[in-house]
Amino acid sequence: MIPDDMALPTLVRQEVESLLDTIKRSSGREGAERAGLRAEGFVLGIERLRALRPADIEALYLVFEQAVELRCGELSAESSV
Repeated sequence: MIPDDMALPTLVRQEVESLLDTIKRSSGREGAERAGLRAEGFVLGIERLRALRPADIEALYLVFEQAVELRCGELSAESSV
């Protein structure tokens, strides 16, 4: 889910992948949202440090937001079956 055109340092990419995996593995809506908040805090830290281009920071916010929305949708679908 990380856009290919994002030039992320290796350690940042690894953490992004780990945070996305946590969101994907969440077993409930609350867990997905909590993981999303943690990911948002990570991006906020990167933003404050000016460690990435503003466009990449915005893209990361969107990646995490979409991941949480997707997981919450999956969980809702599973619970309605």
